[in-house]
Amino acid sequence: MNSSKLKLTIIILSGAGLILGLAGGYILGKKSHPPVSKTEMGEEQHQLYSCGMHPQIIQEGPGNCPICGMKLTPVRSGTSSVPAGERKIKYWKSSMDPTYVSDKPGKDQMGMDLVPVYEDQIQEGAISIDPVTIQNMGLRTALVQEQKLSRTIRTVGHIDYNEELLYTVNTKISGWVERLYVDKTGELVKKGEPLLEIYAPELVSTQEEYLVALRNFQKLKDSPYPEATRGATELLESAKRRLLNWDISPEQIDKLETSGEVKKSLTLYSPAKGVVTEKKVTDGAFVESGSDLFQIADLSLVWVLAHIFEYELPYVKLGQSASIESPFFPGERLEGRVTYIYPYLNEVARDVKLRIEVPNPGLKLKAEMYANVSIAAELPGRRVVVPEEAVIRSGKREIVFLDLGEGKFSPREVQTGVTGQGNVIEIKEGLKSGEKVVVSAQFMLDSESKTQEAIKKMIQMKKQGSVTAASAKSPPQEKEMQDSQKSGNLNLTPTKMAHSAEEVFTCPMDEHSQVLQVGPGDCPKCGMELVPSTQSGRKVYACPKEEHHNVLSDKPGKCPECGIKLVPLTKHSH
Repeated sequence: MNSSKLKLTIIILSGAGLILGLAGGYILGKKSHPPVSKTEMGEEQHQLYSCGMHPQIIQEGPGNCPICGMKLTPVRSGTSSVPAGERKIKYWKSSMDPTYVSDKPGKDQMGMDLVPVYEDQIQEGAISIDPVTIQNMGLRTALVQEQKLSRTIRTVGHIDYNEELLYTVNTKISGWVERLYVDKTGELVKKGEPLLEIYAPELVSTQEEYLVALRNFQKLKDSPYPEATRGATELLESAKRRLLNWDISPEQIDKLETSGEVKKSLTLYSPAKGVVTEKKVTDGAFVESGSDLFQIADLSLVWVLAHIFEYELPYVKLGQSASIESPFFPGERLEGRVTYIYPYLNEVARDVKLRIEVPNPGLKLKAEMYANVSIAAELPGRRVVVPEEAVIRSGKREIVFLDLGEGKFSPREVQTGVTGQGNVIEIKEGLKSGEKVVVSAQFMLDSESKTQEAIKKMIQMKKQGSVTAASAKSPPQEKEMQDSQKSGNLNLTPTKMAHSAEEVFTCPMDEHSQVLQVGPGDCPKCGMELVPSTQSGRKVYACPKEEHHNVLSDKPGKCPECGIKLVPLTKHSH
């Protein structure tokens, strides 16, 4: 009896364990699978997944992007504040080809279901990006600020002589060099230091004439005859003037009067303290009057000739301070000031030359030395600025993308000014302080913006095609026109008449061969520049009637308006 009860107890416990195990497995299974949401109509709504780099890729369930191979991420539900039942569909597009759009649901060229694009996702001139996609793109923003615009210009220059402190020593009388005191180029001389002595016969005769005139004046200065005194005075002054004109100093003339001895040589003295940069005479040489003998440069104040680019000119003005550093004395700076801005550009380097005056204590700076130049400047007033990387330059215009919030971004055209410290650029028109702009991944936004613009154009063209189809007169013609439009090979939009195939332009993409128009332009589907149909190698067919000049096709057929067979256009049709 006891054994029967024991067996019964074991059976009961085993059954209870089995039931608990099944229940636990069911509960765990429910937790491991995400719940399937229900719509308001009671239908199941499965989780959608999208690619962070290619947001047009949308599918049910996880997987990899067919374009880049990245793992798809789940699309968050409830991204729109509008209830699902109230959202209006703007158009339908392909998940694989964003340029393929339709005004009603269906399948694309690859047989995939079209996905809806809702009106609340589109703002006039703006694009909408999912938050997950924004995070995957690494999109960053910055505030538009109003601030002082400063810049430190760093450039190179070279040391040059101060042209205002250059001196040339020459002689005003012909003669022979009897003695040369300074006989080396580069020698440092002081002001008043003798340079050379010249023997000049003409100078000797003039000194003798002066001594004769002096003795005559001393005899006649007390004469009772005023005419004699005046004549002696004039003769003495004339001889003295000739000596002064030959650079004989008044001290030398006084010495000549005191000693009464005629000197046969003339001594030339240095006019300033400096370095002999040129020496054009040798000892014993004969020199003509007016010949240049020495050139002396005063190096106490030198010039630094620096070069800057055109866009840096607004930051430089006369009298502005500049710091000079030379490899000859690294870490030590000399202060100078801008004294001249040359009024022309170097035709080869396309830069502007500045002249900076720099004191040269100890003659550290040598001519033709290289120097590093720094000019710190600040523009007057406060300017509206953004990071320079926020501006997209397309050649014809400059664009920034505004962050409108809630994942919406809008392009805006701006006019830029000068760039400043910290990689910021002035915005003259288009933005105001406090707005938020995109500073990274804006090229992706620009691509998406152009895609939406192309989509709008294609929808508009489709609407125009529908209106043209509705204007057909007879039922057979209307059916034929609709069939041609369905095949995508008929173009009814040209406003000008094509007289030859050379005047008709088409898209170079084979899948857009139905795009035909008279004259150049851009493809409304892909944005590529249209090419002449003769260049693409395609044939173009047109209605022979002039009143149906708007009928163009890339395939043979009949005119949808009159039913006449289309004829091929040649290079010299009509």
